Amino acid sequence: MLLIPAIDLKDGHCVRLQQGDMELATVFSDNPADMARHWLRQGARRLHLVDLNGAFAGKPKNEGAVKAILKAVQEFAVENGVDEIPVQLGGGIRDLDTIERYLDAGISYIIIGTAAVKSPGFLHDACSAFPGHIIVGLDAKDGKVATDGWSKMSGHEVIDLAKKFEAYGVESIIYTDIGRDGMMGGINIEATVKLAQAVKIPVIASGGLHNLGDVEALCAVQAEGIEGVICGRSIYEGTIDLASAQLRADELSDAA
Repeated sequence: MLLIPAIDLKDGHCVRLQQGDMELATVFSDNPADMARHWLRQGARRLHLVDLNGAFAGKPKNEGAVKAILKAVQEFAVENGVDEIPVQLGGGIRDLDTIERYLDAGISYIIIGTAAVKSPGFLHDACSAFPGHIIVGLDAKDGKVATDGWSKMSGHEVIDLAKKFEAYGVESIIYTDIGRDGMMGGINIEATVKLAQAVKIPVIASGGLHNLGDVEALCAVQAEGIEGVICGRSIYEGTIDLASAQLRADELSDAA
């Protein structure tokens, strides 16, 4: 079970939102690259980046901060003799040229969310052009998928879309319960498991992680196909210690 720190970028800063509301942003760092180094030193094996401005604008807005993070990650990998530390990025990615540019810069996985729902042809083309590098982000409330930075609800069922996108060739699915995101009320284990059981590709849980008990609960069901969890406010506010939580997850994975 991978614990994946989130670095959400707004106006070049590292922030966290409550339920996707740009007006409810807490700034945790003015230097996202330093924050990336911090999580890597704490034992993170993968990083999750979101260009929040890009998600609302429909085009990249924090490219400079993303490149600074990638430079920090690459330097850390060299210093510590690590082959690769994957970095996944979402937010406002709407065309193949942008995907190619980010992959060339060192991003490992591109996350497509709103565009996957609104322009499934684009997602299909992306999976064909960049196999193994495309993750789909499904953000849902009460089983229905939301788009446009969670500001609009679609009529699509999560599991129906997940199966459709699996057939396109997406590498994995990030499933966020937007009713819980940023609220630290606990992961929606039941809905995450239900989704993981419906597809063969890995699912990454997101939204509501609060404490070590949530990590342990996810580890107990990881055999259903849940490979990781996005860590946001919990690690920034200290309700989870990333290093000890990842060690605990490794222990439980080894024992399984």
